[in-house]
Amino acid sequence: MSPTQLPDHGAVLAEVREVRRAGIIRLRELRLPVLTGMSAGPGEGSPGEPRFPAVERLLRTAVAAIGGGTLQEAAEFSLGLAQGTRDWPPADRRRRAAQVYGVSVERFRKNQELMVLGQVAEQLVRLASGAPAQPPATGAAAAPASDVGAGAVPADGSAPASAPASAPALTSASASEPSARPRPLAPSHHRIPVRAGGHGRHVTLHVHAVDLLRDIDVVVSPSNTHLALPEPYKSSVAASLRRAGAVRDPAGRLVEDSVRDELRSWSDRFAAPGLSVAPGTVAPTGAGALAWQGIRRIFHAAVAVPRPGTNDYDVQPADVTRAVTRVFALLAEENGRSADAGLPPLRSLCLPLLGAGRGGLTPAVSFAAVWAAVEAELARGGDWDLHFLVRRPERALLVAELLASPDGAPTEEPGP
Repeated sequence: MSPTQLPDHGAVLAEVREVRRAGIIRLRELRLPVLTGMSAGPGEGSPGEPRFPAVERLLRTAVAAIGGGTLQEAAEFSLGLAQGTRDWPPADRRRRAAQVYGVSVERFRKNQELMVLGQVAEQLVRLASGAPAQPPATGAAAAPASDVGAGAVPADGSAPASAPASAPALTSASASEPSARPRPLAPSHHRIPVRAGGHGRHVTLHVHAVDLLRDIDVVVSPSNTHLALPEPYKSSVAASLRRAGAVRDPAGRLVEDSVRDELRSWSDRFAAPGLSVAPGTVAPTGAGALAWQGIRRIFHAAVAVPRPGTNDYDVQPADVTRAVTRVFALLAEENGRSADAGLPPLRSLCLPLLGAGRGGLTPAVSFAAVWAAVEAELARGGDWDLHFLVRRPERALLVAELLASPDGAPTEEPGP
């Protein structure tokens, strides 16, 4: 394409934003006359003909030309070019791109996203001119969050500040070499201010595996309505707690499957043989070997209903809310017995995202269901030391955003 035929940067950017909204998987449905014309080489047909594979190749070439670093990574997630993201909905792609910069989804939408897509458009125009595509120049546009760990959530739940404008941008050469200044590790514990029932307080958000918890009185474990624990080698919260609570000899051999044995005893006492319990039921057990880490009790919340003839489960948000409400009632009951026995009360409670694994709930829906019961308890004056647990940084960012919304109430995710 000759310089006199160069496409307008604004027109290119508009079509790149259209691709971001729809995703690569829906490229065939989009009307992209500028990108289609830019992708047409000599002897390859007229610019008006459908050229979806060529448009995708053009976009991949332009994104690769950015030269690595957070800018290229965010561009790949935004457009669905990163491996495994081709069929992601736009909201999920935006959230993951925001996590690259360590900022909230809303802040990314208003700031970094336009910069990222603008740089993609810039590389496309360079390619159309026949000039070699170049990484963006050093400056404020390329610098945000260069020193922020991916997925980091500030201790107060606010969006972290961008890097100073003088921070150097990664070039294609530096992107392929070990960084002389590696990013700091993202913190795994965050104190976040919330409001509930007109009162301000703090909750703690943990971003790590459940078996790393320390000095928390009660940990809630998701369970199915048959109260059947998964095998200890699996990766779920319930399996991890079973594995960590087991007593082993110095060689690592199993001596006592404490959590499973206590849960079976509870089922034998309170549940009808061979039948499930009602969704929302909570069964308390000891913590087994986790007592050495300061964990006193595990409350097993039966929220997942097995789907007959499959390996899948159904989870209803109302059952999650019912289970968490029962957790608080059980805490009060056990504290009454502890007082009679002269034992210290249970004060701290840790809640995972119930039903957000194989149960099929999205993290936002799961947290909203959990928070409904938590907020009601706090509004009644409950004075608990509350903790939330996630393993993935992107889920931590989501929970922090929901907690930071007005009055601490989760809100619906912004549209694409």
